[in-house]
This record gives sequence, C-alpha cells and structure tokens, in this order.
Amino acid sequence: MTQARQIAERLLDAQVDFLLAEVTGDRFAEVIARDVAAVLAVGDTIVFGDVVSLEQGEETVATVIDRIGGSPVIADTVGIFSDAIYDHIAANTEYTLGDVVDREPVEALLEKIFGMHQAQERILDRLTESPLVATVASRFVDKLIGDFMQANRERAEKIPGVSSIMSLGQSAATRAKKVADSTFVGDLAGKGALFALKRTNNAIRDMLRDAPVHSAAMEFWDLHADEPVAGLREYLTQKDLNELVQICYEIAVTTREKEYFGLLVRECVEVFYTKYRDHTLASMLPELGLSAEDVSAEILRYGPAVIESAKRNGVLAGLIRERLEPFFLSEQVLGILAGE
Repeated sequence: MTQARQIAERLLDAQVDFLLAEVTGDRFAEVIARDVAAVLAVGDTIVFGDVVSLEQGEETVATVIDRIGGSPVIADTVGIFSDAIYDHIAANTEYTLGDVVDREPVEALLEKIFGMHQAQERILDRLTESPLVATVASRFVDKLIGDFMQANRERAEKIPGVSSIMSLGQSAATRAKKVADSTFVGDLAGKGALFALKRTNNAIRDMLRDAPVHSAAMEFWDLHADEPVAGLREYLTQKDLNELVQICYEIAVTTREKEYFGLLVRECVEVFYTKYRDHTLASMLPELGLSAEDVSAEILRYGPAVIESAKRNGVLAGLIRERLEPFFLSEQVLGILAGE
C-alpha cells in the first residue's frame, strides 16, 4: 500500500501540473472557448422555467436590490462619482453637447412631453386644490400687473404735471387696500387667488397647446448643442451637483424599502418570467445582446491576471491539490493502484 500511495501522490502532482498548464498562456484562451461552448451547449438543453421558479426569481431580484442597492460601496462612491464627473465636465472642452446627445431623441422627447395633454390637464386641475399654489399664482399675476403699471408710471411721470396725479392715485389705492383688509372685502382674497390660479392655468394650457413651445425648446437646445460640454458647469456648482446626487440616492434607497416598491419589482419579475420561461438558457444570451464570444472575451479580460497572481503565490496550486487529493488518496484509488 505504501507503493500505491507514492504512485497516487505522483499522479496527484501530475494532475495539478496539468490543470495549471490549462490556465497558462495561449492555452487558457483555448480552454475558455471550449468550456464556454460546452456550457452553452448544455444550456441549450435546459429551459429557463424548468430550473428557475417565479418565486426564486422574485427572491433573487429582491436580494440584489436590498443588498447591493444599499451596500456601503455605492453609498460611499455616489458623492465621489458626482465630484469626478463634475471635474471631468469642467475640464472637457473637446466634446460638444451635440456630440454626446443626438438631436432626434431630444426632439422626440420634448414633443412627447408637450403632447401629453391628459397629464397636463390633471396636473393643472390638482394645482387648483392647493391654497398655497393659488396664493403663489395670485402673487405672480399681481407681480405682472405691478411691473406693467410701474413701467407705465415711469413713462407717464416724464410728462409735466402727471407725477402729482400718479402719487394721489397711489395713495388712494393704498388706503383702499387697508380698508379691504379690515372688511368683508378681505374675504374675497381667497376667491381672488383661486381666480388668479385658474387664469394662470388657462394661460399655461393655451401656451402648451397653441404656442410654438416645442420649437422654442428645440431652439434652446440648438443654442447649447454646439457649445463644449464644459459649459454645463455654468448651471450649477460642484456642491450643487453633489448634493443633488446625494438627495436622489437617498430617495432611491428609502423608496426601495417600501412595500409598494416590492410589489412593482415582483410585477416586473413576473412579466420577465412569463416572457422568457419557455426559452432555453443559451437562447437568452442573444436576447441580452450577448454571444459566446462576448462571454469568452470578458473572462479573458480579467481571468489571466487573476490566475497568474494566484499562481505566483501558490494559492491556485494549493486549491487544486486540496480538491483532488481526497480522490487520489482515497482507499478505492489506492486499492486500484495496489492491484487489489
């Protein structure tokens, strides 16, 4: 049995050397191509719905959203990424906004937004339910009227004798306002605010439907399309961008914890499962825009460096030996080598 053990150990060494050679140099690319093809061949015989249940898919997606979405890595890098993007934008004058974003999809997006009349009507209707919004609208209308009156007053005061008449009118208007605030007339303020809001809503509605808003928006886009991307930093500071990104991240993190968000995720998983449950695993790769060559290329992109590092410190050989040794030194193999 001692001789059999020596033979087994020699075979184990040979097997470890063989496997190390499989992941060395050009041979590694050949092995990856062979194994990926073999895996896909097996995957072509396995139907997605036969090996993955709807419940399993829901649990997996929920775990990914819960663990990865709230992981410290993302939390720590969100602000860093925003700062890095801002620094790059601030320094980049080689590309224009038009180079980065095509005009056609922007035009289609704006056309769709301005054409969503049902959404616009609903938003405007809901705005009328807010007293505070009505007050803001009233002040907006008052501001427009006030600015108009002030401009006319400045013109009129240039005419001799008119200045004193304007002052008298202003004084009378001020006294009337004080009286209105202290009498039943003040009760009309709320109705006035609501009226102002409706007039503002009507103006917005007419502008969106009749005025060339879409053309004006595209003209605004065209004015910026030929400017360097670096010009975007003129709209906000690095601190503003960082804080906006952090706020958006906080919204995303807190939203994913809500029960309703879980319902949305499960619905999406169910739709995906219904569509692809009869597909084989291999046939789903093209649906994802991937091919066997893409899979092999990604493995070869990172694999060699990782494996070479593991080989240099002996970790890889130790792992292979650890997996194979129980077999080669098992009683069954030793018995075979001893001729039993």
